[in-house]
Amino acid sequence: MADFRISGVWKDTNNVITHYAFHTVKEKTITRASKKSKADAIKLLEGSGNSAVTWVWNYSASYWKIGEKVEVVNGSNGKYLRSNPDDTKTDNLANLIDFDWIAP
Repeated sequence: MADFRISGVWKDTNNVITHYAFHTVKEKTITRASKKSKADAIKLLEGSGNSAVTWVWNYSASYWKIGEKVEVVNGSNGKYLRSNPDDTKTDNLANLIDFDWIAP
């Protein structure tokens, strides 16, 4: 049973998310980001009792803000991660920090 925060994503040339920046929430700290593939992220969140939320950097206040709950959904092309589709663009997965500039 673990809690995670997702702070960013990696996308392919078609702008499709391929990897996620996962942080594990510990008792008194939160880990550095760990790059997880889509398949690994799905497996993690399908684990018993595991959960995740988006983690959004607030540029004007200079702190991390907890965003929306992230869930595994089963779409027409298979499983994928989705945050609460509430039209708040800043906390949706596709609008998190784009980590493509970081070497793999």
